[in-house]
Amino acid sequence: MLNLFISIIYACIYILAAWKWGDWRNWKEYYPTILFYILGDLLYQFLFFNYSMWEFHPVLMDHDVPGQHTFTDILLVCTRYPATILIFLYHFPKKRTISILVYLLFWVGLYAFNEWISFSFGLIDHHHGWNFGWSILFNFVMFSILRVHHHRPLFALILSIIFAVLLWNALEVPLDILK
Repeated sequence: MLNLFISIIYACIYILAAWKWGDWRNWKEYYPTILFYILGDLLYQFLFFNYSMWEFHPVLMDHDVPGQHTFTDILLVCTRYPATILIFLYHFPKKRTISILVYLLFWVGLYAFNEWISFSFGLIDHHHGWNFGWSILFNFVMFSILRVHHHRPLFALILSIIFAVLLWNALEVPLDILK
């Protein structure tokens, strides 16, 4: 139950942040990138259903209760992802300077901090060679690709496929996990 409570708190924080700092007036401009972000997560959930790199866990509950990871992920997909895009893309630096790198590192750090808190409380754990370092690399690439997607969706799709194949090989994911 604590896991659901903390997940709801996270969701509320992201919704409030999006309300305060997001570009709600122009949400349609960001909608394709929101869907791209959600599609990437759902594709991961589908492909890695029986071979998760990370998994959300209940706290103070029986770990065998079904659906905990699924419900937590759906909550993230419906709240955190749209909120992130509405804030991240709206405030993305316009100039091609060091500020872009600092901005990307801020978001990577924010997501890393969020994962570290979840990991510290036992709300998430890593499997099959995934670790905190992989999460940081993934988040850096993910935020970079989300920015690319906002302006060049097809190129972002190509970059995503290349990165996914590189990750698949680096983590030595067996092909027999696929249905």
